[in-house]
Amino acid sequence: MNLMAEKIKEVARTLIPVVILVLLLCFTIVDAETDVLVRFIIGSVLLLIGLSVFLWGVELSMNQIGEHMSNEIATSKGFTKIAVLSFLLGFLISVAEPDLLVLGSQIETASGASLGSTIVVYVVSFGVGVMISLGVFRLFKDVPYNLFMAITYAVIFVLAIFVSEEFLAISFDASGATTGALTTPFILAISLGLSKVKGGKKAEENSFGLVGTMSAGPILAIMLMSIITRQKNIQGTAQEFAVTEGIISPILRAIPSTLLESLVALLPIVALFFFFNFKKFKISKEELSGIIKGLIFTLLGLTIFLTAVNTGFMDMGRIIGMSLANMSPWILIGIGFVLGLIVVLVEPAVHVLGEQIEEVTGGHIPIKLIRMTLSLGVGIAIALSMVRIVVPEVKLWYFIVPGFAIAAFLSFFADPVFVGIAYDAGGVASGPMTATFVLAFAQGAADMTPTANVLIDGFGVIAMVAMAPVLSIMLVGTVFKHKKRVEKHAIEEKHVATPIIKDDKMDGSMLHDCIVAVVNRGFAEDVVEIARGSGAGGATILHGRGTEEHEDERVRIPLVNIELQPEKEIVWIITRADVSQAIAQSLLSNSMLDEEGEIALFISPTDAMVETFTTAHKAEYNGNKT
Repeated sequence: MNLMAEKIKEVARTLIPVVILVLLLCFTIVDAETDVLVRFIIGSVLLLIGLSVFLWGVELSMNQIGEHMSNEIATSKGFTKIAVLSFLLGFLISVAEPDLLVLGSQIETASGASLGSTIVVYVVSFGVGVMISLGVFRLFKDVPYNLFMAITYAVIFVLAIFVSEEFLAISFDASGATTGALTTPFILAISLGLSKVKGGKKAEENSFGLVGTMSAGPILAIMLMSIITRQKNIQGTAQEFAVTEGIISPILRAIPSTLLESLVALLPIVALFFFFNFKKFKISKEELSGIIKGLIFTLLGLTIFLTAVNTGFMDMGRIIGMSLANMSPWILIGIGFVLGLIVVLVEPAVHVLGEQIEEVTGGHIPIKLIRMTLSLGVGIAIALSMVRIVVPEVKLWYFIVPGFAIAAFLSFFADPVFVGIAYDAGGVASGPMTATFVLAFAQGAADMTPTANVLIDGFGVIAMVAMAPVLSIMLVGTVFKHKKRVEKHAIEEKHVATPIIKDDKMDGSMLHDCIVAVVNRGFAEDVVEIARGSGAGGATILHGRGTEEHEDERVRIPLVNIELQPEKEIVWIITRADVSQAIAQSLLSNSMLDEEGEIALFISPTDAMVETFTTAHKAEYNGNKT
């Protein structure tokens, strides 16, 4: 039950500030009917319960399923099997994503059913499946992630020339909605599993980026659908918004159909897992029982969540958007900005992301700066979305194309770890609140603005929210890499080399030194090869992921309780005392070991246990001075 309490706390932190803002507006400047207000409060409670139970179920079931399926992909030898299995996982998990189901119903309503919810969900999921397959092969082939994403978005920008504004807005919104509460932890679990099995020098970098890869799939899929079907504009009239009467009856009426919808959405991915478990995994009864329990909670939580969203929560968002648009464009833009600040500041995954970046940078990038950057970025993104609604001349592509283009350009200059985190961050920030309340808020504002089009201006807000973290984190990563380079240069100028300390009285009696090199995973063989070239003989390689002393350095992945401690390799070299200094200098002067391997070197006489350092700037390892 501790896990359930944790999930309730996470959801409450996101939900309560939004509820308080809505109540303040309703008791001051927004005139909402009593039925709608009461149903919103009940819907908020149901949303809290439903999303908490859903995330609890995902933790118990989908993460384990993702790990097992990732091992199946990683151990497959055939090209076809890897491609098909990766595609199926991406496709089936997206079909069940709550945020995408909500977006599909919104598109169907706004287009007057000319673009059906089912078509949107399956086309988007197809794009996700394709990009997951490409992302897996990129990981296996060690294609640079920044180059892969730059090419992908270059293709997107070219296709954007040939699609209408409606499809441009919907495609980018689908991208943000796809990376939601179900797909994000599931794909992160797959990404982590693949990086563990593959190993190598880029294991930690490969633990991130697959969520960012999959988020490009919906954009490509919707755009290609528009081009292939030659459907430039969506033909249809938006259904007129009508306030549902009643409080409890609308909720009760929605439960049966929502339960069936949730069951149909989850069934395919569950069937695929049980098929592979019967054929290959054959996991223990205890683990299988836990997964089944988690799946039941996932189904129950998804049903409650969707019921709450469709019967009260989104109605209130739309009514507030309509009311504010009738008052003043400045009030609409201002409330949009405040809403953006609140949504991202209280998003649990954003807090985890900030802590993660602070750990990766060793405290050089404070967590307060990360939160402030993301908060301002998302606040400005929603405010600009409101500007699009009230000013007809301002178009979505004015922001989306330059934003992602600059982010792709900066990816070649940012620290490599930040590139994967940045693209994943877009999915983290555009969570359930954005896909439900904020989207309904934007559509309500567009509906009441004479110069606005609901299909063009009512969508695109999720895309703006998803873009802001990508650009913000990429900027932070670029600044961090530059700062790290400057600091390293300053240290090297200050501390050129400190000679190895040896006692003159020990000359002749001390025949050997022990050199201990600690490097990132995948660099041990390079240490051995370089040491041998300078006169060393053999070496012993050990593996580890930190100790209790370094517990604070673990990397926590957003939305899931997966902790990835930095994996290290330790190389022990016993060598003659007269060549130990030459070996140490050759290791420390190697730029690859210094920058990518993050080598830390220690030397001790084997019969005197006198520990010394070869350079002053290597004396500090993982924040602990030796």
